[in-house]
Amino acid sequence: MTFKSKSPMVLVAAALALVGPLSVSAQPAVSGGWYAGGSLGRTRVTIDDARITSGLGGEGLGTTGIQNRDSGNGGKLFGGYQINPYFGLEFGYFDLGKFGYTASSSPAGSLTGEMRVKGWDADLVGTLPLMEKLSAFGRVGVTSTRVTDQFSATGAARIPYASATPSQRSTGIKYGIGLNYDLTERLAVRLEGERYRIKDAVGNRGNVDMVSVGLVYHFGVSPASRPVAAVAASPKPIPLSAAAIPQATLPPPPTVPVEPLILSRVSLSADSLFDFDKSALKPTSQRSLDKLANDLKEVQYDTVQVTGHTDRIGSPRYNASLSYRRAAAVRNYLVQTGAVPAQKIVVSGEGEAHPVTEAQYCRGRAPTPALIACLAPDRRVDVEIHGTR
Repeated sequence: MTFKSKSPMVLVAAALALVGPLSVSAQPAVSGGWYAGGSLGRTRVTIDDARITSGLGGEGLGTTGIQNRDSGNGGKLFGGYQINPYFGLEFGYFDLGKFGYTASSSPAGSLTGEMRVKGWDADLVGTLPLMEKLSAFGRVGVTSTRVTDQFSATGAARIPYASATPSQRSTGIKYGIGLNYDLTERLAVRLEGERYRIKDAVGNRGNVDMVSVGLVYHFGVSPASRPVAAVAASPKPIPLSAAAIPQATLPPPPTVPVEPLILSRVSLSADSLFDFDKSALKPTSQRSLDKLANDLKEVQYDTVQVTGHTDRIGSPRYNASLSYRRAAAVRNYLVQTGAVPAQKIVVSGEGEAHPVTEAQYCRGRAPTPALIACLAPDRRVDVEIHGTR
Protein backbone atom coordinates (compact mmCIF):
# COMPACT_ATOMS: atom_id res chain seq x y z
CA MET A 1 0.00 0.00 0.00
CA THR A 2 1.29 3.49 -0.81
CA PHE A 3 0.38 6.77 0.86
CA LYS A 4 1.67 10.28 1.47
CA SER A 5 1.28 12.89 4.22
CA LYS A 6 -1.43 15.48 4.69
CA SER A 7 -2.53 16.78 8.09
CA PRO A 8 -6.28 16.88 8.94
CA MET A 9 -5.80 18.27 12.46
CA VAL A 10 -7.05 21.75 11.57
CA LEU A 11 -10.15 21.31 13.78
CA VAL A 12 -8.22 20.97 17.03
CA ALA A 13 -5.73 23.70 16.08
CA ALA A 14 -8.61 26.08 15.34
CA ALA A 15 -10.23 25.31 18.69
CA LEU A 16 -6.97 26.06 20.48
CA ALA A 17 -6.65 29.35 18.61
CA LEU A 18 -10.15 30.37 19.75
CA VAL A 19 -9.63 29.65 23.44
CA GLY A 20 -6.01 30.80 23.62
CA PRO A 21 -6.85 34.50 24.21
CA LEU A 22 -9.09 33.48 27.13
CA SER A 23 -6.34 31.75 29.07
CA VAL A 24 -5.73 32.62 32.72
CA SER A 25 -2.79 31.95 34.99
CA ALA A 26 -3.14 28.94 37.28
CA GLN A 27 -0.54 27.43 39.58
CA PRO A 28 -1.99 24.38 41.34
CA ALA A 29 -0.28 23.36 44.54
CA VAL A 30 -1.46 19.72 44.47
CA SER A 31 -0.33 17.33 41.77
CA GLY A 32 -0.11 13.70 40.79
CA GLY A 33 -2.57 10.91 40.19
CA TRP A 34 -3.37 7.91 37.98
CA TYR A 35 -5.94 8.09 35.21
CA ALA A 36 -7.32 5.96 32.37
CA GLY A 37 -9.59 6.49 29.39
CA GLY A 38 -10.51 5.81 25.81
CA SER A 39 -11.16 7.73 22.59
CA LEU A 40 -12.98 7.16 19.30
CA GLY A 41 -12.53 9.17 16.15
CA ARG A 42 -11.90 9.43 12.44
CA THR A 43 -8.59 8.61 10.78
CA ARG A 44 -7.15 9.61 7.42
CA VAL A 45 -4.24 8.99 5.07
CA THR A 46 -3.51 10.45 1.65
CA ILE A 47 -2.87 7.61 -0.80
CA ASP A 48 -0.08 8.13 -3.33
CA ASP A 49 -1.91 7.58 -6.64
CA ALA A 50 1.21 8.44 -8.64
CA ARG A 51 3.12 5.55 -7.09
CA ILE A 52 0.28 3.11 -7.77
CA THR A 53 0.22 4.22 -11.42
CA SER A 54 4.00 3.83 -11.61
CA GLY A 55 3.81 0.32 -10.15
CA LEU A 56 1.24 -0.79 -12.70
CA GLY A 57 3.30 0.86 -15.44
CA GLY A 58 6.27 -1.23 -14.39
CA GLU A 59 4.17 -4.30 -15.18
CA GLY A 60 3.36 -2.95 -18.65
CA LEU A 61 -0.15 -1.82 -17.70
CA GLY A 62 -1.93 1.50 -17.95
CA THR A 63 -4.11 2.95 -15.19
CA THR A 64 -7.65 3.95 -16.09
CA GLY A 65 -8.87 4.95 -12.64
CA ILE A 66 -8.22 4.69 -8.86
CA GLN A 67 -10.81 4.54 -6.11
CA ASN A 68 -9.30 5.43 -2.73
CA ARG A 69 -10.56 4.47 0.73
CA ASP A 70 -8.45 7.01 2.57
CA SER A 71 -10.48 7.50 5.76
CA GLY A 72 -11.69 5.18 8.46
CA ASN A 73 -12.63 4.76 12.11
CA GLY A 74 -10.04 4.58 14.85
CA GLY A 75 -9.73 4.51 18.60
CA LYS A 76 -7.41 4.00 21.51
CA LEU A 77 -7.29 2.91 25.15
CA PHE A 78 -4.80 4.60 27.46
CA GLY A 79 -3.65 5.05 31.01
CA GLY A 80 -1.23 7.47 32.57
CA TYR A 81 0.22 9.19 35.60
CA GLN A 82 0.15 12.95 36.16
CA ILE A 83 3.62 13.75 37.52
CA ASN A 84 2.68 17.34 38.35
CA PRO A 85 -0.02 19.76 37.16
CA TYR A 86 1.85 20.39 33.92
CA PHE A 87 3.48 17.09 32.85
CA GLY A 88 2.41 13.46 32.73
CA LEU A 89 3.32 10.11 31.18
CA GLU A 90 0.77 8.19 29.12
CA PHE A 91 0.76 4.68 27.62
CA GLY A 92 -1.82 3.23 25.27
CA TYR A 93 -3.00 0.84 22.60
CA PHE A 94 -4.33 2.25 19.31
CA ASP A 95 -6.21 0.93 16.28
CA LEU A 96 -6.14 3.43 13.44
CA GLY A 97 -8.47 1.44 11.20
CA LYS A 98 -8.30 0.12 7.64
CA PHE A 99 -7.45 1.93 4.41
CA GLY A 100 -7.26 0.82 0.80
CA TYR A 101 -7.57 1.46 -2.93
CA THR A 102 -8.70 -0.26 -6.10
CA ALA A 103 -6.90 0.65 -9.34
CA SER A 104 -8.36 -0.27 -12.73
CA SER A 105 -5.84 -1.19 -15.44
CA SER A 106 -5.65 -1.40 -19.20
CA PRO A 107 -5.76 -4.12 -20.53
CA ALA A 108 -8.78 -4.79 -18.32
CA GLY A 109 -7.96 -5.76 -14.76
CA SER A 110 -7.78 -4.38 -11.22
CA LEU A 111 -5.29 -4.14 -8.38
CA THR A 112 -6.59 -3.85 -4.79
CA GLY A 113 -4.50 -2.97 -1.76
CA GLU A 114 -5.55 -2.78 1.90
CA MET A 115 -3.71 -1.72 5.06
CA ARG A 116 -4.60 -2.16 8.76
CA VAL A 117 -2.71 -0.18 11.43
CA LYS A 118 -2.47 -1.11 15.15
CA GLY A 119 0.11 -0.60 17.86
CA TRP A 120 1.30 0.69 21.23
CA ASP A 121 2.57 4.10 22.26
CA ALA A 122 4.27 5.95 25.12
CA ASP A 123 3.87 9.74 25.33
CA LEU A 124 5.02 12.70 27.36
CA VAL A 125 1.98 14.96 27.82
CA GLY A 126 2.23 18.64 28.72
CA THR A 127 -0.82 20.53 30.07
CA LEU A 128 -1.56 24.28 30.12
CA PRO A 129 -4.59 25.60 32.10
CA LEU A 130 -6.73 27.96 29.99
CA MET A 131 -9.91 28.59 31.97
CA GLU A 132 -11.37 27.28 35.21
CA LYS A 133 -12.20 23.80 33.92
CA LEU A 134 -10.58 23.93 30.48
CA SER A 135 -6.96 23.13 29.62
CA ALA A 136 -4.92 22.59 26.48
CA PHE A 137 -2.39 19.81 26.12
CA GLY A 138 0.27 18.64 23.72
CA ARG A 139 1.95 15.28 23.38
CA VAL A 140 5.04 13.74 21.81
CA GLY A 141 5.94 10.08 21.98
CA VAL A 142 7.15 6.88 20.39
CA THR A 143 5.10 4.08 18.83
CA SER A 144 5.48 0.40 18.10
CA THR A 145 3.22 -0.15 15.10
CA ARG A 146 2.15 -3.28 13.23
CA VAL A 147 0.91 -2.64 9.69
CA THR A 148 -0.80 -5.51 7.88
CA ASP A 149 -1.02 -5.25 4.08
CA GLN A 150 -3.08 -7.34 1.68
CA PHE A 151 -3.02 -7.20 -2.15
CA SER A 152 -5.12 -8.92 -4.81
CA ALA A 153 -5.34 -8.62 -8.57
CA THR A 154 -7.87 -9.60 -11.27
CA GLY A 155 -7.77 -9.80 -15.05
CA ALA A 156 -4.63 -8.54 -16.72
CA ALA A 157 -3.39 -6.75 -13.56
CA ARG A 158 -0.56 -8.25 -11.58
CA ILE A 159 0.63 -7.45 -8.06
CA PRO A 160 3.77 -5.32 -8.42
CA TYR A 161 4.92 -6.19 -4.88
CA ALA A 162 6.02 -9.80 -5.28
CA SER A 163 8.33 -9.58 -2.25
CA ALA A 164 5.78 -7.98 0.03
CA THR A 165 5.48 -9.44 3.52
CA PRO A 166 2.02 -9.77 5.07
CA SER A 167 2.88 -7.43 7.96
CA GLN A 168 5.51 -5.03 9.18
CA ARG A 169 6.36 -3.93 12.72
CA SER A 170 8.29 -0.70 13.12
CA THR A 171 8.96 2.07 15.62
CA GLY A 172 8.09 5.67 14.91
CA ILE A 173 7.18 8.98 16.45
CA LYS A 174 3.84 10.62 17.11
CA TYR A 175 2.63 14.00 18.30
CA GLY A 176 -0.65 15.77 18.88
CA ILE A 177 -2.56 18.64 20.45
CA GLY A 178 -5.91 18.79 22.21
CA LEU A 179 -8.34 20.28 24.72
CA ASN A 180 -9.46 18.81 28.06
CA TYR A 181 -12.64 19.84 29.92
CA ASP A 182 -13.49 18.64 33.45
CA LEU A 183 -17.10 17.41 33.49
CA THR A 184 -17.19 16.28 37.13
CA GLU A 185 -14.84 15.82 40.05
CA ARG A 186 -13.02 12.95 38.33
CA LEU A 187 -14.41 12.70 34.77
CA ALA A 188 -13.13 14.79 31.85
CA VAL A 189 -13.71 14.88 28.10
CA ARG A 190 -10.97 15.28 25.49
CA LEU A 191 -10.87 16.56 21.93
CA GLU A 192 -7.54 15.93 20.23
CA GLY A 193 -5.73 15.49 16.96
CA GLU A 194 -2.74 13.16 16.58
CA ARG A 195 -0.27 12.23 13.86
CA TYR A 196 1.35 8.77 13.75
CA ARG A 197 4.46 8.18 11.64
CA ILE A 198 4.38 4.60 10.30
CA LYS A 199 6.02 2.21 7.82
CA ASP A 200 3.94 -0.24 5.79
CA ALA A 201 4.78 -3.79 4.68
CA VAL A 202 6.24 -2.74 1.31
CA GLY A 203 8.67 -0.17 2.72
CA ASN A 204 6.66 3.04 2.34
CA ARG A 205 6.70 5.62 5.12
CA GLY A 206 3.95 8.12 5.80
CA ASN A 207 1.51 9.54 8.31
CA VAL A 208 -1.84 8.46 9.67
CA ASP A 209 -3.83 11.24 11.36
CA MET A 210 -6.66 10.84 13.86
CA VAL A 211 -9.10 13.38 15.29
CA SER A 212 -10.92 11.87 18.28
CA VAL A 213 -13.16 12.53 21.26
CA GLY A 214 -12.64 10.61 24.48
CA LEU A 215 -13.33 10.33 28.20
CA VAL A 216 -10.73 10.37 30.98
CA TYR A 217 -11.29 9.08 34.52
CA HIS A 218 -8.95 10.32 37.27
CA PHE A 219 -8.50 7.88 40.13
CA GLY A 220 -7.26 10.61 42.45
CA VAL A 221 -4.52 13.10 43.15
CA SER A 222 -1.81 12.92 45.73
CA PRO A 223 -1.51 15.89 48.12
CA ALA A 224 1.74 17.75 48.42
CA SER A 225 4.12 15.78 50.56
CA ARG A 226 4.51 16.87 54.12
CA PRO A 227 7.84 15.68 55.61
CA VAL A 228 7.61 14.47 59.18
CA ALA A 229 10.73 14.61 61.28
CA ALA A 230 11.63 11.37 63.00
CA VAL A 231 12.04 11.65 66.77
CA ALA A 232 14.72 9.37 68.17
CA ALA A 233 14.40 8.03 71.70
CA SER A 234 16.87 9.64 74.08
CA PRO A 235 19.32 7.14 75.62
CA LYS A 236 19.28 6.74 79.38
CA PRO A 237 22.08 8.85 80.86
CA ILE A 238 24.93 7.05 82.61
CA PRO A 239 26.02 8.78 85.84
CA LEU A 240 29.68 9.73 86.03
CA SER A 241 31.65 11.20 88.86
CA ALA A 242 32.82 14.76 88.43
CA ALA A 243 36.45 13.65 88.94
CA ALA A 244 36.23 11.29 85.97
CA ILE A 245 35.48 14.15 83.55
CA PRO A 246 38.41 16.42 82.71
CA GLN A 247 37.00 19.90 82.97
CA ALA A 248 39.41 21.34 80.40
CA THR A 249 38.17 18.99 77.67
CA LEU A 250 34.46 19.53 78.12
CA PRO A 251 32.83 20.63 74.82
CA PRO A 252 30.90 23.88 74.79
CA PRO A 253 27.18 23.53 75.47
CA PRO A 254 25.21 22.80 72.27
CA THR A 255 23.44 25.63 70.58
CA VAL A 256 19.69 25.13 70.76
CA PRO A 257 18.03 26.24 67.52
CA VAL A 258 15.29 28.78 67.93
CA GLU A 259 12.11 27.32 66.52
CA PRO A 260 9.85 29.70 64.59
CA LEU A 261 6.53 30.29 66.33
CA ILE A 262 3.08 31.14 65.04
CA LEU A 263 2.60 34.53 66.62
CA SER A 264 -0.89 35.00 65.24
CA ARG A 265 -3.38 33.31 62.93
CA VAL A 266 -6.30 34.91 61.09
CA SER A 267 -8.89 32.96 59.10
CA LEU A 268 -10.69 34.99 56.44
CA SER A 269 -13.97 33.78 54.95
CA ALA A 270 -13.53 33.24 51.22
CA ASP A 271 -17.20 34.14 50.67
CA SER A 272 -16.51 37.61 52.07
CA LEU A 273 -13.50 38.06 49.79
CA PHE A 274 -14.56 36.35 46.56
CA ASP A 275 -17.64 35.45 44.57
CA PHE A 276 -18.43 31.72 44.53
CA ASP A 277 -15.97 29.78 42.34
CA LYS A 278 -13.96 32.96 41.56
CA SER A 279 -10.50 34.22 42.53
CA ALA A 280 -10.83 37.99 41.93
CA LEU A 281 -11.21 40.06 45.11
CA LYS A 282 -14.63 41.70 45.57
CA PRO A 283 -14.71 45.46 46.15
CA THR A 284 -16.30 44.82 49.56
CA SER A 285 -13.27 42.77 50.67
CA GLN A 286 -11.14 45.90 51.10
CA ARG A 287 -12.31 46.59 54.65
CA SER A 288 -11.25 43.25 56.14
CA LEU A 289 -7.97 43.18 54.20
CA ASP A 290 -7.11 46.77 55.21
CA LYS A 291 -7.63 45.84 58.87
CA LEU A 292 -5.31 42.85 58.40
CA ALA A 293 -2.75 45.07 56.66
CA ASN A 294 -2.80 47.61 59.52
CA ASP A 295 -2.38 44.85 62.10
CA LEU A 296 0.62 43.44 60.24
CA LYS A 297 2.35 46.84 60.17
CA GLU A 298 2.40 46.85 64.00
CA VAL A 299 3.88 43.33 64.42
CA GLN A 300 7.51 42.20 64.25
CA TYR A 301 7.64 38.93 62.30
CA ASP A 302 9.87 36.80 60.09
CA THR A 303 7.40 35.47 57.51
CA VAL A 304 3.69 35.56 56.70
CA GLN A 305 2.10 32.33 55.37
CA VAL A 306 -1.07 32.74 53.27
CA THR A 307 -2.92 29.45 52.61
CA GLY A 308 -6.04 29.02 50.51
CA HIS A 309 -8.71 26.37 51.17
CA THR A 310 -11.84 25.32 49.23
CA ASP A 311 -14.83 23.09 49.83
CA ARG A 312 -15.12 19.64 48.24
CA ILE A 313 -17.36 20.72 45.33
CA GLY A 314 -15.46 20.23 42.08
CA SER A 315 -12.40 18.16 41.15
CA PRO A 316 -9.35 18.02 43.46
CA ARG A 317 -7.13 19.42 40.69
CA TYR A 318 -9.41 22.38 40.08
CA ASN A 319 -9.87 23.07 43.80
CA ALA A 320 -6.09 23.08 44.30
CA SER A 321 -5.74 25.65 41.53
CA LEU A 322 -8.60 27.82 42.86
CA SER A 323 -7.26 27.82 46.43
CA TYR A 324 -3.80 28.86 45.23
CA ARG A 325 -5.17 31.68 43.07
CA ARG A 326 -7.25 33.00 45.98
CA ALA A 327 -4.25 32.95 48.33
CA ALA A 328 -2.18 34.71 45.67
CA ALA A 329 -4.86 37.42 45.36
CA VAL A 330 -4.62 38.12 49.11
CA ARG A 331 -0.80 38.10 48.93
CA ASN A 332 -0.84 40.60 46.06
CA TYR A 333 -3.13 42.97 47.98
CA LEU A 334 -0.96 42.89 51.11
CA VAL A 335 2.19 43.53 49.08
CA GLN A 336 0.60 46.34 47.04
CA THR A 337 -0.60 48.13 50.19
CA GLY A 338 2.88 47.94 51.70
CA ALA A 339 1.77 45.80 54.63
CA VAL A 340 4.21 42.96 53.90
CA PRO A 341 7.43 42.97 51.84
CA ALA A 342 7.15 40.53 48.94
CA GLN A 343 10.16 38.51 50.13
CA LYS A 344 8.53 37.81 53.50
CA ILE A 345 5.24 36.33 52.30
CA VAL A 346 4.69 32.69 51.26
CA VAL A 347 1.64 31.40 49.38
CA SER A 348 0.18 27.89 49.11
CA GLY A 349 -3.09 26.25 48.12
CA GLU A 350 -4.46 23.20 49.96
CA GLY A 351 -7.66 22.80 47.94
CA GLU A 352 -10.21 20.61 49.72
CA ALA A 353 -7.60 18.68 51.74
CA HIS A 354 -8.34 20.29 55.15
CA PRO A 355 -12.07 20.87 55.68
CA VAL A 356 -13.42 22.18 58.96
CA THR A 357 -16.96 20.86 58.38
CA GLU A 358 -17.93 17.26 59.04
CA ALA A 359 -19.24 15.08 56.22
CA GLN A 360 -22.26 13.82 58.18
CA TYR A 361 -23.62 17.36 58.49
CA CYS A 362 -22.98 18.43 54.86
CA ARG A 363 -24.17 15.59 52.65
CA GLY A 364 -24.01 15.28 48.88
CA ARG A 365 -21.72 16.33 46.02
CA ALA A 366 -24.02 18.32 43.72
CA PRO A 367 -23.57 22.11 44.11
CA THR A 368 -27.03 22.80 45.54
CA PRO A 369 -27.62 26.07 47.44
CA ALA A 370 -28.02 24.11 50.67
CA LEU A 371 -24.69 22.27 50.28
CA ILE A 372 -22.86 25.45 49.23
CA ALA A 373 -24.12 27.21 52.37
CA CYS A 374 -23.26 24.24 54.60
CA LEU A 375 -19.66 24.07 53.28
CA ALA A 376 -19.04 27.82 53.64
CA PRO A 377 -16.57 27.40 56.58
CA ASP A 378 -14.33 25.25 54.36
CA ARG A 379 -13.91 28.11 51.90
CA ARG A 380 -11.32 30.29 53.63
CA VAL A 381 -7.90 31.92 53.44
CA ASP A 382 -5.70 31.44 56.50
CA VAL A 383 -2.97 33.99 57.33
CA GLU A 384 -0.29 32.89 59.79
CA ILE A 385 2.32 35.28 61.18
CA HIS A 386 5.58 33.47 61.99
CA GLY A 387 8.33 34.85 64.21
CA THR A 388 10.61 34.08 67.14
CA ARG A 389 10.55 35.11 70.78
